[in-house]
Amino acid sequence: MLNPKSFLFAKNEGGVATITLNRPERLNALTFEVYRELTDLFAALAKEKDVRVVVITGAGRAFCSGGDVHDIIGELFSRDMEGLLEFTRMTCELIRNMRALPKPVIASLNGTTAGAGACIALAADIRIAHHDARIAFLFVKVGLSGADMGAAYLLPRVVGLAKATELLYTGDFISAAEAERIGLYNRVVPAAELEQTTNELALRLAKGPAFALAKTKEMLNREMHMNLDAALESEAQAQAICMQHPDYREAYEAFVNKREVTFK
Repeated sequence: MLNPKSFLFAKNEGGVATITLNRPERLNALTFEVYRELTDLFAALAKEKDVRVVVITGAGRAFCSGGDVHDIIGELFSRDMEGLLEFTRMTCELIRNMRALPKPVIASLNGTTAGAGACIALAADIRIAHHDARIAFLFVKVGLSGADMGAAYLLPRVVGLAKATELLYTGDFISAAEAERIGLYNRVVPAAELEQTTNELALRLAKGPAFALAKTKEMLNREMHMNLDAALESEAQAQAICMQHPDYREAYEAFVNKREVTFK
């Protein structure tokens, strides 16, 4: 599913695919259709050999303000438990597909990032934001659990349990500067530099060893559940596998011959 109708999708020759949430008049609030198409797209991108890195961003002054109050939240009141679970499991499937994608995902945060939008940003591998990209996991403010779309699993692993607890308990917005200070944002740049900074990193990763990056992401996911001994053994096996890949020899030969490395 590489032709979504509810948001923009483009690929460039450098191996970077860009998803742009495109409801700027609604602060890129999510609809049922957007959720479904995002979920399916991240699953499909795993098989796209010409895509090596994925960027997700928003149009206008917001990255994503969460679920649309009218198109989603209002409609959910008419559902029974089975219908509600159908929806919440779909939202979690999106996060699962993002984390399972064996390619780097960069969230380029162009503005307000809230609710489900914050969870999508959290599920990315790297977050680059401009100075006005405040963020909030605001579920408790509407009477919902802060544990939504993997937030209670991923956020403590990114910012630590104490800070994650505060963010999920209060639902308060924090500034981009604060998000960078606690490690939630990797980089914060002026608004005019966001696109260039994102593209530079995306192209750098796209030129890198795709197999090794995929293996690194796999191990980061797997080792969340392991003790040290299990992690060390898994890393030993992962590294031995990478040593058999042509990229490893290419890096060696490029170094010996004093030329630029070219990963396949």
